Formats: sequence, structure tokens, C-alpha cells
Amino acid sequence: MFDSATIAARDRLDAWRDVTAASMAPTAIDSPAPEAFIARLRAMPLGAAQVTSLAYTSLTSRRSSKEIRRSDPECYQVGLIRAGRQGIEQNDASVILRRGDLVIYDSSRPFEAIVSGTSLAETVHLQFPKRMLPLPVNQVNGLCALSLPGTEGIGRLLAAFLASLADGHTGYTGYTECDALRLETIVVDLTTAVLAHHLERENPPLYSPTHTLYLRIIAFIEENLHHPQLRPTTIATAHRISPRYLHRIFQQHHPVSVAAHIRARRLDRARRDLADHRLVHLTIATIARRWGFSRPADFSRAFQRHTGTPPRDYRNNYLTCGSVGAEQLAQRGEDPHLSRASSSKSRRSATADNCRSGDVVTRPDFGR
Repeated sequence: MFDSATIAARDRLDAWRDVTAASMAPTAIDSPAPEAFIARLRAMPLGAAQVTSLAYTSLTSRRSSKEIRRSDPECYQVGLIRAGRQGIEQNDASVILRRGDLVIYDSSRPFEAIVSGTSLAETVHLQFPKRMLPLPVNQVNGLCALSLPGTEGIGRLLAAFLASLADGHTGYTGYTECDALRLETIVVDLTTAVLAHHLERENPPLYSPTHTLYLRIIAFIEENLHHPQLRPTTIATAHRISPRYLHRIFQQHHPVSVAAHIRARRLDRARRDLADHRLVHLTIATIARRWGFSRPADFSRAFQRHTGTPPRDYRNNYLTCGSVGAEQLAQRGEDPHLSRASSSKSRRSATADNCRSGDVVTRPDFGR
């Protein structure tokens, strides 16, 4: 938590630059009245995402190519305006935002934000890795720095959820880390729904024949993640297309390759199993095999690259959320009180929930 009231007036703006750079992303911040600058910040981590409640007086915040080269968290940032008049410019688009508006922008692209007026401006800020959003990057870029309504329709659901998280900041210590992981899923799914809604309005022929095939493939992958034989060649065979055409479809509609998507989804499933106290009786190797990893050593290396934490430490970290899980770990000779690892960088991709075509897909024989 940051409150400028605890800092000498001459040092407040510098302190604000430091705290926003550490909690969000480095920007060049100036104020027309540095000595009178007032600001507050409270951050709530949600797994790889973060919700931050902000209040500040007039300022200008610029993120240039220089700041991006110096540090880029590669995140999407969603703002809910709760008070004040604020403006933002990115991707040759600019907008004036007022109370109830939502806006999205990209930490990897230059932007400029301006806050004017004599009263405090207030914003709820959501930040999460871009890889967690299962929407084409080029389409999301078209929504950056546009005003998205947060007082009606599906935007109202996202705005209300963000506001409830911000209003509960003072008591969020009652949430367990498992709760935070679940809330991360909810808030990113809501954001995906809002953005997809606006993309469909701007691009009515969203479901072209190629896009429909892409959704079938994504659904097929989700259903067969547990099969070790799941790979691009078997997916292509199941859909009666060549592997080359499969890769071309992913290049058009997905931010990563087929193999990278399969690996990320398997690791995400394993990550959730490791955090589930109901599965504490399963060994890490068993969970790895459940999601298509036949060699435990390969799984451990991939999991640590994916989350920044070894699987054993990750499991102990999350199972301390429940005493039952901790007791069972202790009975197995594992330390349930290992020091907590750094926040996981979980990757999310499109799921079968996005697929509503109802078409039957021919599947290869996995030896069921």
C-alpha cells in the first residue's frame, strides 16, 4: 500500500514514479503541481494477474519505446474509471474517459495518459500477461485506447467485479492463495468476454470457415490433453488436413504455435491439480502423466519454465491454503511450510468453452 500523505511533499512525485514502476510498468510521470501532488495505491495480487486501486491528482504518464526497452512485463492493462476525467492515447487512437468507462492498453506499445482537474481521479487497474488472453493480438490492438462501456451489458459485469475487488482491498488478506488463483481465472475470463463481445460487433463475420475449424481444433486439443500421443501430426490427421495447413491456421488465429499451446494447456492443468488439496494423495509424477508428460524430469523443467517455480515448491505453496493438505503433506515427509516462491506466470489459452459449433470431430485412435 502507498499513501503520499506519509511522504514529504517534495518527494511524493518521485516516490509515485518508483511505486508505479515496481507494481505496474515504468513510465515517465510529471505533474503540473509537484508540491501539491497526492496519490494512493493498493495492489491485490491474483496469481499472475494483479488488481490495483489508484487515486491521484493531475498528472501526465508517458510510456515510450525507451521505457519499453528497459522493462516490459508484456501485459494487457485494463482500467475502470471511478472518478475524474482521464485521457489516453495508443495505436493512433485517443479517448477521453469518464466515470464508468473501461479501457484496455498494451504495455508493449507506447502510450500517453493524462489526468486533469482539481479533484482526485480514481481508477481500478487490472494487469495480466498477454499470453493469458485467448484472442488474436492484432484484433485486441484495435480495441486499445477506446472507451468500452462499463455501465451496461457485459461490460457492467466486469466493472462490478473489478470494483468489488477494489472495495475489498482492506480485507483481502482473508483470501487464500488458492482463492487468488480462482479469482484470476474469473477476472481474465470476464475480460475475454467483454473484448470478444466488442470484436464481434466490429467484425461480424468472425466465424469464417477457417475460424470455425480453428475452434474445433482448440476443442479437440482440450479434450485430449491427457494423451501423450497428442501432437500436431495426430491433430492434423483427426481433422483431415495436412500438418502444414494446421500450422498456418494457428499462425492466423493463435498467438503461439500448436506445440506451444498444447504444452501450455497441459502445464496449466497440472498447475491446477497441484494446487488442489483433494488430489494431495497423487504424486507429482502421477499428475505429470495425467497430462501427457511421460518423463517426470521433462515435466519438472517445463513446469519451472512455465511458472517460475519447481512443481514440489508450487504444490507446497498452495496446499498451505488448507490445513488438511498441509497435514497430509507432513505425513508424507514433505515440508508444508517451505518459503513461498515468486508469483507464478501462468499461461492461459483458449478453452473448449469458447467453442459452440456443436460439430462432431473425427478423432484418432488413442487406444482408449
